[in-house]
Amino acid sequence: MEQFNHSRVSEFVLLGLTDSPELQIFFFVMFSIFYLMTMLGNCLILLTVLSTPQLHSPMYFLLSNLSLIDMCLSSFATPKMITDFFTQRKTISFEGCISQIFLLHLFTGTEIVLLISMSFDRYIAICKPLHYSTIISHRVCVGLVVTSWTVGFLHTMSQLAFTLYLPFCGPNVIDSFFCDLPLVIQLACIDVYVLGIFMISSSGVIALISFLLLLTSYIIVLVTIKDHSSTGSSKAFSTCTAHFIVVLLFFGPCIFIYVWPFTNFLVDKVLSVFYTIFTPFLNPLIYTLRNQEVKTAVMKKLSNQYLNLRMTMLRYPVQ
Repeated sequence: MEQFNHSRVSEFVLLGLTDSPELQIFFFVMFSIFYLMTMLGNCLILLTVLSTPQLHSPMYFLLSNLSLIDMCLSSFATPKMITDFFTQRKTISFEGCISQIFLLHLFTGTEIVLLISMSFDRYIAICKPLHYSTIISHRVCVGLVVTSWTVGFLHTMSQLAFTLYLPFCGPNVIDSFFCDLPLVIQLACIDVYVLGIFMISSSGVIALISFLLLLTSYIIVLVTIKDHSSTGSSKAFSTCTAHFIVVLLFFGPCIFIYVWPFTNFLVDKVLSVFYTIFTPFLNPLIYTLRNQEVKTAVMKKLSNQYLNLRMTMLRYPVQ
């Protein structure tokens, strides 16, 4: 941590979502429930895919990795935000702040590439079904996941390469519930206009271009599905619409924050809550409700667990 020695700021003060005691209690209860449901929902999908032989296919392998990333994305800042509701002075160390920026861009960068990989998988499955098994092999899927994490790591390192060497000599107040790059670099003691342009070009534009590519690919897939009216096409349409809803929920807030940074703090807070808490929570719901195979496997796993619990209770009754 020698890079941090030049900074006079040892910690940052987080203003959080609100200073109203009543709202803080409400947010504590609400976000605690959302966080718990997010972890349980994504963990259930992950375990269901791993334990169900029928779901051992490239699409569900990528889906299970998306659930893993969503659990990580939901955990890098949410637990601290929840505990901070009972803290009078919400602070985070300089190293902790940098860690949050690192994890945020690692997970979001990884998820962007993974969503593109899922789009590529659906494109090949629907537009080139005869070549699907040869193009999308298990080795290719592992390669796509490794590439996703590698790109995410390179992306977050590119964001931190300049941020680490910025002089932070005060003020140290961040009007948010976690450290986000657009807000942190504004606290530097130098002009950050050039860094702001770099941030927009590397984060916002990448997110926008990725979204447009995904939008184009799903339009092509949906047009192809429309030309083939059958039960299989209906299933493919349901799967693709679920994927597209996830893409829209993830990219919308990211594009707004990073293509138009330094805007209204209230709007940024709402969008930050959306893509760090609500999107990871909604993903398992969308996939289970829109995908019949996942829904059936999840319900079967839950019913099996319930039956096992009942048998255990009958075998060892409480005295």
